[in-house]
Amino acid sequence: MKPLSLRFSMVLMLLMGAVRVGAQSLEPRLYSNAPVGLNFLLGGYGFSSGSAITDPSVAVEDGELEVHSPFAAYAHSFGLWGRSAKFDVVVPYSFLSGTATVNGVPASRKVDGFADPSFRVSMNFIGAPALSLAEFKEYQQNFVLGGSLKILAPFGQYDSSKLVNIGTHRWTVKPELGLSKTFGPVVLELVGAVALYTDNDDFQGQTRTQKPIYSAQGHVVYKFRNGIWLAVSSTYYAGGRSATNGVENPDAQSNSRLGATLAIPVNKKISIKLYTSSGVSTRTGSDFDTYGLAWQYRWGGGL
Repeated sequence: MKPLSLRFSMVLMLLMGAVRVGAQSLEPRLYSNAPVGLNFLLGGYGFSSGSAITDPSVAVEDGELEVHSPFAAYAHSFGLWGRSAKFDVVVPYSFLSGTATVNGVPASRKVDGFADPSFRVSMNFIGAPALSLAEFKEYQQNFVLGGSLKILAPFGQYDSSKLVNIGTHRWTVKPELGLSKTFGPVVLELVGAVALYTDNDDFQGQTRTQKPIYSAQGHVVYKFRNGIWLAVSSTYYAGGRSATNGVENPDAQSNSRLGATLAIPVNKKISIKLYTSSGVSTRTGSDFDTYGLAWQYRWGGGL
């Protein structure tokens, strides 16, 4: 039997992924199983530098930006039609400063405020049944197929007169499908997703539309006997050409990133996590480095 703390610590990734918006996020172990009835409270901090921006679909070049992002999050695991499922909500706050060229126009900005909150429901369709804590102790994960739907609401700080903002002033809907296969202490994962955007009808007094961004990410996760796990991840995303008042912009994306995540269970209720990622092949919008940490507390479900 694997330590429960090892399996529970994957929820750190479920929540942290919501902070890093859209196709740029790296989220290992999102479709791992967890006992039903658990609650997760998360607090953390992320830092990005380079062409870092909270809206991943905005074309940023020559970026010298810094974004400091504390956040709070909550998640709950439950059963749905006999399968394991989760719900999470993340509320980030950002401090953004620096200069960049956005859609060919130089811009500078120093601002702070709430970023767009995210809401997500995920469900495992195959290989991860809904289990109580007692039943979960005998569960051994093998092959899992799951999906999720994440929505980002346009409630973040936004100034229509500025090119660089914390909020996006539009809705984002991101359906996703993922699978994982366990080989002893190693888990291999593959995830595909598409980010869909509504129109921003107040982009400097104009209407800005955005084509979907398609993404794929892969993870190799190693689970240590003491409950610590380490993941090496990569993602590639493409598309997202925008148009302003119907005129297309030269900002289609084709980018890739690499990252790593280290999760450490302190005890059966508390876990911490460290993560980092960096752009390795950049056309637009991905030339930045990210570092962060998170603290998680869990309760309920008979824990």
